[in-house]
Amino acid sequence: MALTDHPAAALIARALEATGATAATVFVAVVALFVLPTIIQWYRLSHVPGPKLAAISKYWQVRESIKGTLPQVLKELNDKHGPLVRIGPNDLVTSDPDVLRKMMAVRSPYTRGPWYEAWRLNPTRDNLFSMRDEVGHTALRNKMVAGYSGKENLSMESTIETEIARLIDLIERKYISTPKDYRPMDFGEKAQYFTLDVISDLAFGEPLGYLEKDEDVYDYIKITTASIPAMLTLGSIPTLANIIQSRFLRWLLPKETDKIGFGAFIGVTNHAVAARFAPNAVPQQDMLGSFIRHGLNLEEAQGEAVLQIVAGSDTSASTIRAFMLNICTHPPVYQKLQQEIDEAVAKGIISSPIKDAEARQLPYLQAVIREAIRILPPAGGAFFKQVPPGGDVICGKFIPGGTQIGSSPLAIHHSKNTFGEDAETFRPERWLEADEDQLEKMKATADLVFHYGKWQCPGKTVALMEFNKIFVEVRAFSKVGPSKMARC
Repeated sequence: MALTDHPAAALIARALEATGATAATVFVAVVALFVLPTIIQWYRLSHVPGPKLAAISKYWQVRESIKGTLPQVLKELNDKHGPLVRIGPNDLVTSDPDVLRKMMAVRSPYTRGPWYEAWRLNPTRDNLFSMRDEVGHTALRNKMVAGYSGKENLSMESTIETEIARLIDLIERKYISTPKDYRPMDFGEKAQYFTLDVISDLAFGEPLGYLEKDEDVYDYIKITTASIPAMLTLGSIPTLANIIQSRFLRWLLPKETDKIGFGAFIGVTNHAVAARFAPNAVPQQDMLGSFIRHGLNLEEAQGEAVLQIVAGSDTSASTIRAFMLNICTHPPVYQKLQQEIDEAVAKGIISSPIKDAEARQLPYLQAVIREAIRILPPAGGAFFKQVPPGGDVICGKFIPGGTQIGSSPLAIHHSKNTFGEDAETFRPERWLEADEDQLEKMKATADLVFHYGKWQCPGKTVALMEFNKIFVEVRAFSKVGPSKMARC
């Protein structure tokens, strides 16, 4: 079919005839409305290298996100082009840790970019993670910092110990193989059951029951895993997220009245939090109790409880999996860690269960934890920040205001400049061999997995306490070699 024969061409011709407009007029209008903005958008960041398609369209970013290859592709781009690359019409990513610290510093003029709008779990209000308003974010964070730190949650450590005991009990009851009865276990799955129960118990004083039931309660994990491609697409196109969250389409989103999935999960969480606001409710010395004492209202507390579980469970589970996978596939590492723990037990310098402060005194354990976090950063998102109105010079290039700059996690944490020529290799010894200056550089970079400054992850204390305890307790319980553990 010729272009002039297309039905749209006839429709346009009739419109031109009716309005008296000429084809030239329409052409100029189209150029002014669509072509020129695209050219301007391309030109303003044309001095930053990157894929050609990414410079004019979000398609490249969406495609790589859906394929699940974006973190690796970003690393490859940084390896090829340097510390600053373009991945969208208005999006850059950096592999320079100093740039990230500059953007996230407490007094930084940078703000969160539109990318965060896609992570609004309640379409009617922001949470601590999705909130872009600087004043509102600071005010909300100040109400919660004491609860997250454990200063007003004295049961934090014992709560984690309780859930570790439940995990070990589950393994003992159902997954101890014998010569006649082989009982394989998906440890990756159980790790997420553990972290979901820990964070829900800490968040509102009651575990969701994953370890007790040994099943995916409400199909939460199944459904949220299936939803990841859609969430990544919304993160790449925040405008689409805003449309879906509008009052016209939000009925399509999960509701707390749902029987399964994320909606049912929200319903259980909201009900548990609402009970704390009942007229006869007794104040509790836990995380939620701290939030309430510092001024969170019912809606804020419900939103933050959901966020805590969503954000705190998957990331911690990812690190637990990375730790176990790597020690099982690196027998010398496993044996060194086993020896350190056995010697500490024999000398009576660690308790049963081990205390957080005691675990921090085990150098090889700390090295393996840091290496597991580094080799597979638990959150692979870009976490875009927005350049202030006056623009800024980043990696020697002027970047205009309004541009989004995100991080390239694998490029940062696999940097040979920071971690050595074998940065792609899992080798905990690097943390024990480095001189003082290099060690500080490595620590400062690795800690960026928890972000920094005004946007540092408030759950960092909880996550590190989980790691400091679970590996020692599971190891002390298991007393098996890496070949057997690899079957889990």
